[in-house]
Amino acid sequence: MPKFLHTADWQMGRTYSRFETEDGAALVEARFEAIETLARLATEHQCDAVLVAGDVFDAQTVSDRTIRRLFNATAGFSGPWVMLPGNHDAALVESVWNRAQRLDAVPENVYLALEPGVITFDEQALAVLCAPLTQRHTYEDLTESFGDFETPAAFVRVGLAHGSVQGLLSEDIDATNPIAPNRSQASQLDYLALGDWHGTKQIDERTWYSGTPEPERFRNNEAGQALIVTIDEPGALPSVQTVTTARYQWHQWRETLSVESDLDGLLERLQTLPEASVLDLRLEGQITLAGEERLNRALSVAEARFRSLLSDRSQLKLAPTDEDIAALHADGYLGEVIEDLREQQTGEESEVARDALAILASVLKAQTQEAAE
Repeated sequence: MPKFLHTADWQMGRTYSRFETEDGAALVEARFEAIETLARLATEHQCDAVLVAGDVFDAQTVSDRTIRRLFNATAGFSGPWVMLPGNHDAALVESVWNRAQRLDAVPENVYLALEPGVITFDEQALAVLCAPLTQRHTYEDLTESFGDFETPAAFVRVGLAHGSVQGLLSEDIDATNPIAPNRSQASQLDYLALGDWHGTKQIDERTWYSGTPEPERFRNNEAGQALIVTIDEPGALPSVQTVTTARYQWHQWRETLSVESDLDGLLERLQTLPEASVLDLRLEGQITLAGEERLNRALSVAEARFRSLLSDRSQLKLAPTDEDIAALHADGYLGEVIEDLREQQTGEESEVARDALAILASVLKAQTQEAAE
């Protein structure tokens, strides 16, 4: 009764240039922690093997340090690991995998599936049929050869591949690399472990994408998980259990503010997010000066509490109310300037006008408070 952990798309060596340096470094570190988590889960669930369905590395040019750290992170599980090259780390004539071998960084219990074929584990009665990518893009189904691979009769047949199940996934996945939607049935596989789609996704009763163990994109596709798969005997349907591996939760919010209750709702939602959040927030619509002050204060608190907060308010217009303007004591010329800036927020220089209005309001409020003291 083989039991194994299915994972993929580690993308080790990935960088996060759009984030602040501190946040980017933490997100990189989380990917190494994810491998340690996978090792721990494989041990706790008494798995017979860990199968990694491609894109272990994000690029062929990752540093030697990244290579060594990756393999060091597998130490928590002493059973066999099978690692398959994907489109980001294809098994080229000269590749990151060759370099790992020259560095003597690959532990004895890690099997690199650099060529098509079968890796068998006699003690576990498990046969892993491997279809590694030997170039970044292919236009033929490399898993078609699984039907020609012979395995012992008493062994469970598990396919390991990286690519796109045709006709079932969106067009914006990483590469072409087609895989027939009936591959598990056509090649008499008990299970087909796939990588390339970065979220957990079931294709049929024997075919799954595990997704990446640590999210790295703002996409709601069930990322941050791995699969524990148990197959009682050859021909039996697999039992698949999802396990959480992610440290950080990624959220992408697109909010339109029109009335005060919209802002109230947004601020309440911000408070409910856990500290381990990476939030991409884009706001549009309009907000009063008083609302802007509340929003700034809430975002300042959130920036300190979350792992990362990316905020885009370029499409959010300031719409001072009569009460706002009265509170600023902006009569005469200053009142006219405020009105002009309000109107200019609809033109080509809308973002400049918005920022200028916010700065002017801040200065006037500070002066008003000083006068009151």
